[in-house]
Amino acid sequence: MNSTENQDSSDDNLHNSPASTVDNGTFVAPHPGVPNMPRWNSAELIDAPKFQARNYRNWLLLLGPGLVMGASAIGGGEWLVGPMVTAKYGGALLWLATLSILGQGLYNIEISRYTLYTGEPIFTGKFRTWPGPNYWLWVYLFLDFGSFFPYLAAAAATPVAVIFLGGQMPDPDANSAHWWLVKWISTAIFLGGAIPLIFGGKVYNSIKVIMTFKLVVVIGFLLFLAIFYSRAGTWAEICSGFIKFGNVPVQANEDANGNGSLDPGEDWDGDGNLDVIEPLLPEQDWKHDAAGKPVKFEDIDKDGFRDGTNIDNIFTSLLKHGRLPDIDFTLIALIAALAAIAGNGGLSNTPVSNFTRDQGWGMGHHVGAIPSMIGGQGITLSHAGSVFKVDEQSLPRWKRWYHHIFRDQMCVWVPACFIGVALPSMLSVEFLRRGTEANSWNASAMTAEGVGERVANPPDDVLASITGLSDIFSGNSAGNLFWALTLFCGFLVLAPSMATTIDGILRRWIDVLWTASAKMRQMETGQIKYVYFYVLLFYCVLGLALLWKDKPTDLLTKATFVYNLALGFSCFHTIAVNTILLPPQLRPNWFVRIGLVCAGCFFLMLSAIVFVSNLGG
Repeated sequence: MNSTENQDSSDDNLHNSPASTVDNGTFVAPHPGVPNMPRWNSAELIDAPKFQARNYRNWLLLLGPGLVMGASAIGGGEWLVGPMVTAKYGGALLWLATLSILGQGLYNIEISRYTLYTGEPIFTGKFRTWPGPNYWLWVYLFLDFGSFFPYLAAAAATPVAVIFLGGQMPDPDANSAHWWLVKWISTAIFLGGAIPLIFGGKVYNSIKVIMTFKLVVVIGFLLFLAIFYSRAGTWAEICSGFIKFGNVPVQANEDANGNGSLDPGEDWDGDGNLDVIEPLLPEQDWKHDAAGKPVKFEDIDKDGFRDGTNIDNIFTSLLKHGRLPDIDFTLIALIAALAAIAGNGGLSNTPVSNFTRDQGWGMGHHVGAIPSMIGGQGITLSHAGSVFKVDEQSLPRWKRWYHHIFRDQMCVWVPACFIGVALPSMLSVEFLRRGTEANSWNASAMTAEGVGERVANPPDDVLASITGLSDIFSGNSAGNLFWALTLFCGFLVLAPSMATTIDGILRRWIDVLWTASAKMRQMETGQIKYVYFYVLLFYCVLGLALLWKDKPTDLLTKATFVYNLALGFSCFHTIAVNTILLPPQLRPNWFVRIGLVCAGCFFLMLSAIVFVSNLGG
C-alpha cells in the first residue's frame, strides 16, 4: 500500500494536531484523539471519477455503497412494518418514514466524510474520540444489541412455510407442527445468510452481487403490480402520505360532524358503515371466532374488524381546538419501528462507511478491504487508516469525492428507500381491508392472498383491465401464480437482507477491534479473514439462540426500540468525530451539523415515546 509506516503514537508534538509537516517538508500524518489508538498513515488522495450527468454510462459510477445499502434497506421495515402500519392506517403515517430516510441519508453522507479522509470506517473514528476505546466498547455493545435479533430470518420463514403448507397460513401458536416448521425454515434462512460471507474475494463483492439481483427483481415485480393492478387513488394516498406531516393515530367515531349520517370523507375504513369505537375487552371476556381465534374487542357491527381506528393531525387539532389530539399508543412500538428501519436504521447504517472503504473510494484506495475466507487471497486490510495533506491540490479532489458520495446516497440510496417503503405499502392499502391487523407470525405474507384475488379477478378501473392485460393474466391459475410470486418476493426481500445484517454487525466490530486492539494490531494484515470467520461462527450461535426464543414481531419490536436510540446517539457522536478529528477545511458546515442534530433528536424522541408508553402499559 502507498503509505508511510505508523509513527510513534507518543510523539507529543504531533498529537492532536489537524495536520503536520516535518522540517524537510514531508507530510506526516496527524494523530488526533486518544493516544492509545494508532497514528494514521499518510498517502496521496487519488482523484474521484469524473461524472457527467448527460452521459448515461457515468451513472454506473454510482453503483457503490448506495446500491448495496439501498437493496438491503428493502427489508424488515419496508416489507414487514410498512404494510403492518399502512394496512391499519393507510398512507397517513408515512411522513415518519420521510423524516427517517432523509435523516439517515444525511447521516450516511457524514459518516462517509470521515472515511473519505481516513480510509477508516466511522466506528473506528468514534473509538478514537475521548474517553477512548475501552469506554466506547461497552456503550456501543449496548446500542448495537438490537442488531443481534434475527427478525429478518424469522419473518422470511413465513412465506416459505405457506408454500410448504399448500397455501395455508401457519399458526405456530395453536399448532405445534407449524411452530417446528417455521423454526426450522428460519434456521435454514439464517444460516444461509452466512454462506455468501465466506466466498467471493472481498466480502463486499459477494454482498454487492446479491443485493443487485434482489433490487432488480423485487422492484420490478412490485412496480408491475403497482402499475397494472393498483388504482390511481392508492398511488395518491401513498405518495401524499410521505408529506402529511403531523398525522397521528387516534381512536374516533367516523361521524365527525355528529349528524348521524355517513358523509363524504367519513368512511375511514371504506366499509360503507358509520363506525363507532369498538372497545377492547378484558381477557376474561374474550370470545372466539369460527376459526377458534380470540376476539379481543366488542364487535358491534359483527364484521370481524375492530372499528375506531382513525387519524388526526397535530397541527390541525391545535388550530381548530387549541389542544393536541388524544393519540392512540396501542401500536406505537410498530409505528416507531417503521421510522426506525425505513431505510436501514440503528447502527446498520454504519456499513456505508465500511463499503466506501471497500469500494476503494477516497483514502479507502490505500487501506484495503476485508477478504472472504475462501477466494480472498492477496486482499489485506491495514490496521490504521491513511490521510492526505490538505492543500490546493488535494482539496478540489476531496470536494469531488464528497460530491460523489452525495450523489451515491441521494440518487441511489434515498430513492431506493422511498420506493422500498411505497411499493409494499401500496400493496397493503390496495389489497387488504383498511384496519387489518397482522399477528406475530403472518406479517411477511399477509398481502399475497389479496394479490392473488386481484390478479384472478381485476376490477375494471385498473390498468390491467383497461389495457387488456387481464385477458392474459386472469382466472385462478394466474391468481395462484401471482400469489406464489408475492410470497417469493417476500422471501427475496427478507432473506438476502439477513446476509447484509450479519455482515454489518461483523464488520462494525471487527474493523474497530482491528485498529483499537493492540493484540490484533500485531497480526498480519491478511489474517483479518480468519478473525471475520471465527466471529461469524460466534454470531451464528448467538443468533440461533435468539431465533428459537421469540416470535418474529417480538424480535422486531425489541430490535427497533434500540435502533432508534442507537441512531439518535450516533448522529451526535458523528458530529463530534467530524469536528474533532478532521482538518478544519474538511469539517461539516453548520447547516449539516444542525441537520444531524435534528435527525438525532427525532430518533431519540421516538425511542423515548416507546419507552414511556411501555411503562404506562
